[in-house]
Amino acid sequence: MKHAVIVGAGIAGLATALRLERDGWRTVVVERAPARRSGGYLVNLLGPGYDAAERLGLLPALSARQLGLFTTVLVRADGRPKFTVPSAVAEAALGERTMTVFRGDLETALYEAVRERTRFRFGTTVTSVDQDADRVRVTLSDGSTQDADLLVGADGVHSATRTAAFGPGFRVDLPYVVAAFPLAGPVAGVPESSATTFIGPGRTAAIINLGPRRSSAFFTYRCPDPPAQLRRGPAAALAETFGDLGAGVPDALRQLDRDPSDAYFDAVSQVVMPRWSTGRIVLLGDAAWCVTLFAGHGAALALAGADQLGAALRRHDDDVPAALAGWEAGLRPEVTRRQALARRGMLQYAPPSRFHVWMGDVTMRAITLPGIRGLVRRGIERTSR
Repeated sequence: MKHAVIVGAGIAGLATALRLERDGWRTVVVERAPARRSGGYLVNLLGPGYDAAERLGLLPALSARQLGLFTTVLVRADGRPKFTVPSAVAEAALGERTMTVFRGDLETALYEAVRERTRFRFGTTVTSVDQDADRVRVTLSDGSTQDADLLVGADGVHSATRTAAFGPGFRVDLPYVVAAFPLAGPVAGVPESSATTFIGPGRTAAIINLGPRRSSAFFTYRCPDPPAQLRRGPAAALAETFGDLGAGVPDALRQLDRDPSDAYFDAVSQVVMPRWSTGRIVLLGDAAWCVTLFAGHGAALALAGADQLGAALRRHDDDVPAALAGWEAGLRPEVTRRQALARRGMLQYAPPSRFHVWMGDVTMRAITLPGIRGLVRRGIERTSR
């Protein structure tokens, strides 16, 4: 029986554990945090990500948690509406094989599917890694060791596994900060079953009000020194950058100030590597390729990457290095494309000027026209394959 150590209990790590366990592997998931984390932002599963969720048997659980489609209102800084994008536009553009859920709900569905199949080591880190042709030995922070046929680093953009196996570097830090957090209750200024979005030079704020335990806030902005912003903490940094806005933002910031514990607050980075594996060690998800929120598809790529990794290992049986090389060759073109889309997406989420804001408004207004929706949908279908 083959054994795998998986570092990271996020989407990529849990999906890998689920796929490998179903193929007869025995897995151990090592997670730095003392317990599972909740919250997070909205993720869209479409294309290969939706297909992977289906193959992994996640759709029944996710269907109960899916958020569905909602109306989006683009607003000015004071909260006055510019124009409305009906939910029917998203429905027409995305098609039937798509699903929108909170990141935390996707992680919960994965965890519930795999919790009885794998062993979890919370509050634990990897301190050293050693490998030869036949196995990889992982030393953990509690002093214990794990011998395995495969080590999967799925520990995110700040991956310690990446540093241990490949050395420092590979992370490309960008001059942006992103924050997302759940909202406890109704949001003043945002009608239920809708979202308001403000897009201005260098910043975006979106407040989604879908009812209790289904509402969230998302902020991103350009800044010259993201580490300094992170040291301030989300409440102070967001209040300074977005405190002048209306349309639900003041209420969201008050909720964050009362309880910042579930907030995701980080600098924006990509990970660019010449290869994702060495011997019996492989990186997956943000640890390997981090496309950033500006591209979307991060969760979908994590699911698809885990599912395709399992398929490659199954095809190559005992030849782990050959399986990892074949898996990477198949997945890398999609990742490269998504990273390029992210670099262009920065103009959408943090427009450099008022002219860019105006051009974005023109584009979104055009999408609401019936004749354009089909073109948008075909474009999404092409980029999601």
